[in-house]
Amino acid sequence: MFATSAEAGRPTVSHTDLQLRLDTPLPPRLPVGRATAIFCLGSCFHRHEDIRQLELVVDGRRQAPTAYRMPRLDLFRELHPALEVGSGGARATDPDSDPDPEVRCYRSGFWATVPIEARTESGAIELGLEATIADGRVAAATLGRIEVVEPAAAPSHGGAAGMIAICMATFDPEPDLFRTQIDSIRAQTETDWVCLISDDCSAPESYEQIEATVGGDPRFVVSRSDTNLGFYRNFERALRMVPAEAAFVALCDQDDRWYPSKLEVLRRAISGAQLVYSDTRLVDASGRVLAASLWERRRNNHTNFASMLIANTVPGAASLMRREVVDLALPFPQAPGDLFHDHWLSVVAMTIGELSYVDRPLYDYVQHRHAVQGKMVGEAEATPDELREAVRRRLRAVREMFTGWRAAYFHGYVTLALQAEALRVRGSSRIARRKRRTLSRIVTGERSLLGFAWLAARPLRAAFGRGETLGAEVHLAKGVLWRHLVGLRTRGRRTPAGSAHDASLPPPGSFDQRRLRRWRALR
Repeated sequence: MFATSAEAGRPTVSHTDLQLRLDTPLPPRLPVGRATAIFCLGSCFHRHEDIRQLELVVDGRRQAPTAYRMPRLDLFRELHPALEVGSGGARATDPDSDPDPEVRCYRSGFWATVPIEARTESGAIELGLEATIADGRVAAATLGRIEVVEPAAAPSHGGAAGMIAICMATFDPEPDLFRTQIDSIRAQTETDWVCLISDDCSAPESYEQIEATVGGDPRFVVSRSDTNLGFYRNFERALRMVPAEAAFVALCDQDDRWYPSKLEVLRRAISGAQLVYSDTRLVDASGRVLAASLWERRRNNHTNFASMLIANTVPGAASLMRREVVDLALPFPQAPGDLFHDHWLSVVAMTIGELSYVDRPLYDYVQHRHAVQGKMVGEAEATPDELREAVRRRLRAVREMFTGWRAAYFHGYVTLALQAEALRVRGSSRIARRKRRTLSRIVTGERSLLGFAWLAARPLRAAFGRGETLGAEVHLAKGVLWRHLVGLRTRGRRTPAGSAHDASLPPPGSFDQRRLRRWRALR
């Protein structure tokens, strides 16, 4: 895996002592002509020397990591199982243990968002790393390769040019709700459409039910994934099925009910916009109306680009977009946080054009509510042990709050910055100057004081009735602060002290924006 630097005049060092690990996967392939951005996180240290400088290398072009010398408590514990980490530092649990004192693994964490320019022909993109140690020698390593391949030709459905492709993602749909959705598509007054169903490896009986409901109707194309992809990648798979004849693309969930004029109204309303979406009515499984509008609890937004980047307001199933939005959006980027297909598509559309909005519901969004039951019981007077445990819980809560800022950084800010970087390199000259400036502010938000101040001050807009992001910027700003504070708190340390300072990736689902989560659950 390791190789020495080939650059003339740069002295090299043995690669056998360079310890390198990449924790985030690289995309296996990228189509010719398509730029993107990737997030690389890992650890790198030399067993016997301090590393003076670290650089990522993409086909010979060097880039400094966003962060380096960040604490990796997980790696330290893995390599030093005989050491116990406490508030006073690391100490041996076994007096006879003799850990290698030269292993410099604790502050070895690094990460970077790396732009990948579009390639004009097939081949491979080499991603590597160069570490300059204290005496100026260089050790180089290969992180991986991304194959650049010719894009697959769009399939042909044999329909008329200008048709609408409806992309539906399914996974074990509830039979009655799925049947209602299919019937509502068949009842559309706009008849020039094809419905592409990408099934996310449902159970065999569920897939049979999908095929039976479609009933051999040639307007429906059903394809089953061999593995479970998750809704984000399954919608990407559905979009890859869009035929060459399609000029517009609509997204569709498996359990809603479209009104007969939905496609007709959206097609007429898109006009010169890249994407149009409508309001929706919220109902329960029996059809009882829960909310007459999606915007009873949140301010709608389809004009402010920065707000759309930070917090999406476009439900995928409410939208109709031009084919070029899909072409630019594929392949979907991969980031450490929660990813939503409708958010990515809406910001792609807004990056290269404008959005339109139809101010009336055009479908029923069916809510699936899971009851949360609990009970209240009488409690006896707390014992001393219980009081001590309560104190410990409070202390843990304080530590977990700081840990939550770590999740806000990786699963919130990093995800946003990576999408902004991908938009910058994909949109190129098609992006208006003011939108390019917004993307730059987000990408540099953790490196520029002005960029951070812009992000941190945005929640003040709520005082003037512009609270469409539901305060999401507060979480992002906390994440950026964590990135700098944890670096300062661990500067100069060889071993960890306590358990709060760890810059490894937090577990999935650990970033919780409650106001956005509640709104998303109700739409």
